[in-house]
Amino acid sequence: MGKRVFLIVLDSVGAGEAPDADKFGDVGCDTLGTCVKSGRLSVPNMEKLGLYHLAGTSFYGPRADLIGACAKLREGSAGKDTTMGHWEIAGIVSEKPMPTYPHGFPEEIIGEFEQAAGRGVLCNQVYSGTEVIKDYGREHMETGKLIVYTSADSVFQIAAHEEIVPLEELYEDCRKARALLKGEHAVGRVIARPFAGEYPAFTRTVNRHDFSLTPPDETMLDAMKKAGYAVIGVGKINDIFAGQGLTETYPNEGNKKNMERTISFAERDFTGLCFVNLVDFDMLYGHRNDIDGYVRALNEVDVQLGQLMEKLQQEDILIITADHGCDPGFKGTDHSREYVPCLCFGHKVRPGVNLGIRSSYADIAASVSEYFSLNYRGDGKSFLKNILH
Repeated sequence: MGKRVFLIVLDSVGAGEAPDADKFGDVGCDTLGTCVKSGRLSVPNMEKLGLYHLAGTSFYGPRADLIGACAKLREGSAGKDTTMGHWEIAGIVSEKPMPTYPHGFPEEIIGEFEQAAGRGVLCNQVYSGTEVIKDYGREHMETGKLIVYTSADSVFQIAAHEEIVPLEELYEDCRKARALLKGEHAVGRVIARPFAGEYPAFTRTVNRHDFSLTPPDETMLDAMKKAGYAVIGVGKINDIFAGQGLTETYPNEGNKKNMERTISFAERDFTGLCFVNLVDFDMLYGHRNDIDGYVRALNEVDVQLGQLMEKLQQEDILIITADHGCDPGFKGTDHSREYVPCLCFGHKVRPGVNLGIRSSYADIAASVSEYFSLNYRGDGKSFLKNILH
């Protein structure tokens, strides 16, 4: 069995406000700090990897007998969304923010979209995904018009009842929107948000699908694929990278099933990268200000991380990180501009190494690329030599 890296993104598990949090209205945000303060966080495996050793955090409290290496990473990109965060982890720092629409999309965009889709549009405002179907779902069912809304992120979201707009039609409408939204209106993601049920008890279904921008440059994934390595995407990875640079992909089925799949890959013979996104923290708990749910999800994933760690082979490296924050105890329901943790483990990883604070998530891409001796030309500085025996 050759070299393998298991790279797991705990979607939105930030490690405290970034130095420029004021520019994002996020002074005081602290996702992990909120979870620690709840008194119910129990993550012994992440503790052993150095979670409480992260420099300058509200929850700093060193433990003895560390078995991993740790660092705190600052985002170099000009945003706090999933797309930019993952692209940076994979080696692209985005210096220009993606467009956002706090007052809804311009009339010309909506008009073009209505024409392309052959349906009218409802809402066109910043809205919570659960509230928008509550407020516009009945009218949507009566008129057949699509519910279009956005958030603080660079997203164009289309909600439709599965009995009114068949899934394939909704996905095709998203593709049409993706084709329209380019240039100055090149949003990070167009998102299909199907729902079901009867008014007023509509519920979103599991058939969400993201249509992302293609990364603007080669990522670590592309470099690995070109070099002949396996690049396995689990969860939202395929959506975030618009399918680019992957050799295998497995859709999001929730944290538990995504981790079960990852653990099964540890028992499989492959050489390369297994890149995993665990979105439940963000989607189910962070955006809904559900501290208890967020903490419970972290506790559950930590148990599965322990199972994965037991199965790692001699040449394997496990890296656990995040893509931004979404503090469930903070004002509002949006992402938060935060540092993220970076925890590393493996038989070749020196225990107890603390890399302090690093200036980019892209350091992960540089380190993984060095491990596989890739011809890497992306952003970031490798910390590989600092953590290996």
